[in-house]
Parts: sequence; structure tokens; C-alpha cells
Amino acid sequence: MPGETNLETLLATMAPRLHDEAFAYVTITPGKPEPDGLEPVLRFEEPEGTTLVVPRRQALQSGLDPVFACKMITLEVHSALEAVGFLAALLPPLAAAGIGVNPVSAYFHDHLLVPADRAGEAVAILEGIAEKARGGLG
Repeated sequence: MPGETNLETLLATMAPRLHDEAFAYVTITPGKPEPDGLEPVLRFEEPEGTTLVVPRRQALQSGLDPVFACKMITLEVHSALEAVGFLAALLPPLAAAGIGVNPVSAYFHDHLLVPADRAGEAVAILEGIAEKARGGLG
């Protein structure tokens, strides 16, 4: 299943879904084991350490130092990994509103990690973009 590549279709059908869970970023020093009980939604290996995005409560329970308390917005459209311009169309309006975004592209969907206290505003901006794009498809 290759996913959608048409930019207008992606924008019109993105269906942003805000997750209830609060997440945070943590890092594990190279050579140290990952604490038990973590259920990361993202793991990325860098020379300086392993970055994990985990439920914030799990980070605190594990004694880790969580940073960037955030919420995840999943764009429900199955976007193709080779799609051009999708995130480029979404990030400037969020930046103009002063909302920092850490985007993650996975196999089926794109996910946006935004400050927890701005998540509702971010969803409203994305829904506005989708509504405008739906008008363009008609």
C-alpha cells in the first residue's frame, strides 16, 4: 500500500487527531540500558545517546529527565513517504502562530509533536488548512 502523493488530497483529507496522552523526550546515555516499563512511540539512535519519545508519566516514573512536554497529532491520511510538500504546507502556518513542531514521518502517517499547552490551537490551524483544501477540490 503506497500511500497518497497528491498534495491537495493530502491536505484535504489529513484528518488531524489529537492524542490524549502527554509525551516527552528523554535520552539514554550510550551503553546504559533502557529502563523497564517504557513504551516509546519513537526511538532514534545518535552518537550522543538514544532519543526516546515516551508517555511523560512513564519518563517520570522511571526517574528520567523529560523535556518538551508535548502532545501528538496524527495526520490520519496515509501519506506516501515520497510525497512532496505535505509537511512544507503545514509547518509555516504553525510557525507563524509561534507553535514549535517536531514532525515524524512513519510508514502510514505523519505525526506532529507540539507543545502540550498549544495542541488544541495546532489542531484548529490544521483543520483550517484541511477545510481550505477541501474547498479547492470541489
